[in-house]
Amino acid sequence: MTRWLLPDGVHPDVLPLLFARALRAFADGYVAVLLPVYLIALGLGTWEVGALATATLLGSALATLAIGAWGHRVHHGRLLLGAALLMCGTGFAFAASSTFWPLLLVAFVGTLNPSAGDVSLFLPLEHSRIAEAADGDARTTLFARYSLMGSLLSAFGALAAGLPGLLTAWIGIAPLDALRSMFALYGFIGLTVWILYRRLPKPHEEEPKPPAPLGPSRKIVMRLAMLFSVDSFAGGLVVNALLALWLFQRFEMSVVSAGQFFFWSGLCSAASQLAAPRLARRIGLLNTMVFTHIPASVCLIAAAFVPNLHAALALLIVRSLLSQMDVPARSAFVMAVVTPGERAAAASFTLVPKSLASAAAPIIGGALFSAGMLATPLVVCGSLKIMYDLVLWRTFRQHRRSDSQGG
Repeated sequence: MTRWLLPDGVHPDVLPLLFARALRAFADGYVAVLLPVYLIALGLGTWEVGALATATLLGSALATLAIGAWGHRVHHGRLLLGAALLMCGTGFAFAASSTFWPLLLVAFVGTLNPSAGDVSLFLPLEHSRIAEAADGDARTTLFARYSLMGSLLSAFGALAAGLPGLLTAWIGIAPLDALRSMFALYGFIGLTVWILYRRLPKPHEEEPKPPAPLGPSRKIVMRLAMLFSVDSFAGGLVVNALLALWLFQRFEMSVVSAGQFFFWSGLCSAASQLAAPRLARRIGLLNTMVFTHIPASVCLIAAAFVPNLHAALALLIVRSLLSQMDVPARSAFVMAVVTPGERAAAASFTLVPKSLASAAAPIIGGALFSAGMLATPLVVCGSLKIMYDLVLWRTFRQHRRSDSQGG
C-alpha cells in the first residue's frame, strides 16, 4: 500500500500526513450529513443551520489567515499538533452543547467542516509539508494521492452517517444521544490525528525562517486568491450540509439514503483524483482545472430543475465525477508558481479569501432554503463557478508555468 500511496522518490516520512488527511476526511464526511440533523434535533431551524455553517467556515478562515501572517515564525509541525488538539476539543465540546450560542462559539473556534472539501487550518500546513516532499510530476501525483485519500474516506464517512440510526435500533440509545456520540467520535479522531502528527520528523531549529510571509510571488498569489474566493463563495451556497438539507426538503430523502448518496458521490470524487495527474500531463494544469469544472457546474444547475429524485441524484453524481478533478491540479499549480520559502504563506493566502467567501455563503443559502427558494442556491452556485472558470482561464492562459509540473 505504501508503494501505491507514494510516487517514486518520495520519502515515507510524508505517510502520517496522508493517513491524518484520511481520518479527518472520514470525520468531515459524516459531520457534513449529520450536522443539520443534529441541529434540527436540538430544536434549531434552517437559518440556524446556515449560521452555524457560516461560523465554522469564518473561524477556519481567520485561523488560516493567522497561519499565513504569522505561521512562518513557527515550524508547521508544531502548528499541526496544535490543530489536532483543537479538533479533539471541538468534537467533545460540540457533543456536550445543546443550545445555539455555545454551539455557535464552538463552531467558530473549532475545526468542524460542513463542506465537501477541506477548508480548515490543517490545509496550508499539510500542503506546505507535501510540497517539500516532492518536485515536478511527483508533486502533482502526491497531491492527487492526498486528495484521493480525502475523497475516499469522506465517502465512507458519509456512509457512517447511518450509524446513529443503527445504534438506536440495535441498543435502544436515544436518537439525540446517538447523534452526540458521533461528535464525541470526532474528538477521538482528532486525538488519533495528533498521534499521527507526532510521528512526523521533528523540526530543525537551525533551519532559516523566511523574513516575510510573501515576497516575489505576492502579485500572482493575490490574483489567484481573488479568483479562488469567487469559486469558494459559490461552493459555500451548497456545502454538503446544505445540500443534504436540500435533499431532505425537496425530495424528503431519509438520513440513511442521504448518507448512501454522499458515499457514492465521494467515491466518484475519489476516482476522479486518479485521473487528474494524467489529464494534467496531457492538457496542462490550468486546462484540467477549467475544462472539468464547467460541465460539473452545468450539472448542478440542471439538478435544481429536474422533477424527480433519481434524475437529481444522477446529475449530482456526474458533478462529483468532474468537480474535484481541479483540486490536485490547483494545489500543484499554486505550489509551482511560488518560491519554496513562500509555499506555506501562499497556501494560506490563497485559502483565506476562499474561506472568508465560503463563510458568508451558507447563511445566505440557509436563508434561501428557509424562504422556500430551493433552486436558487444551486443555480447561483453553478453560474458563479462557470464565471470563475472562464476568468481564471483568460487570466492565466498565457502563463507558461500553468501547464508545467515543475517548481
